[in-house]
Amino acid sequence: MSHINHPKHYQFDDDTYEVINVIEAWNLDFKLGNAIKYIARAGRKNDKKEDLEKAIWYLNRSVNDIK
Repeated sequence: MSHINHPKHYQFDDDTYEVINVIEAWNLDFKLGNAIKYIARAGRKNDKKEDLEKAIWYLNRSVNDIK
């Protein structure tokens, strides 16, 4: 598998779920999709805390959009 099309930090042992497929299946917008992306890869590519803080940042932006 290509590391561009299927990066390891977005795949898991059983290969059932790839993050992009979940985001598309759930029809998530950019902010929620990025939150899921950072949650799923937390600690797999970069610092786990940094990934989770990025997810929170996107979730807060999404919450602030609700009127």
